[in-house]
Amino acid sequence: MLKPWIAAVAGLGLSSLVMAASPVAGKEYKVLDTSVETSVDEGQIEVIEVFWYGCPYCYKLEEPLNAWVDELPDDVTFQRLPATMSDTWTAHARAFYAAQQLGILDQVHSDFFDAIQQQGQRLTDTDDIAAFFSDYAVSEADAKEALSSFGVKSQINQAYAKMRAYELMGVPALVVDGQYVVTPRTAGSLEEMPQIAGALIDKVRQERSE
Repeated sequence: MLKPWIAAVAGLGLSSLVMAASPVAGKEYKVLDTSVETSVDEGQIEVIEVFWYGCPYCYKLEEPLNAWVDELPDDVTFQRLPATMSDTWTAHARAFYAAQQLGILDQVHSDFFDAIQQQGQRLTDTDDIAAFFSDYAVSEADAKEALSSFGVKSQINQAYAKMRAYELMGVPALVVDGQYVVTPRTAGSLEEMPQIAGALIDKVRQERSE
């Protein structure tokens, strides 16, 4: 079942939001009560996209987000975090981390999204995911082993813990430096999410220089 702000996005559309040069806390973004420890090298600014393959708004965000990520400066590290809010979401998160473990995530990510959003595939069953991965020079046996591995289970648990720490009730979301959260509701549209995240990157950079 889609979470509240996923449904709310439908009313927002993709119209551009006219935003002040500096986004306003509590309006364009949320400040977490407790900052979450980041996992990037010293001097780097972490940006995390929290998503679910079954979320149509996450899918619509892919194009503008990927274009924005391609232009990020060298001091920014972008990572994806699959959401784990139900058994279906967790099955897709397991596929994400298994693909990462198998070294095929860069090839699989967009195609997995397309299969669910465009072709109506569920891709929650282990056999179905393994068969999907077999098109990427991975045997179904190796895919099943990765899907049930201790490493993937550990990453699922870590993802769940991060979701709680980010105080998220839905997706998509962008988390900057473990402390600032941008959602479609706060941004006003999907397209504005990367732009607001960019302004927050500048904010973090300025805060660190003071």
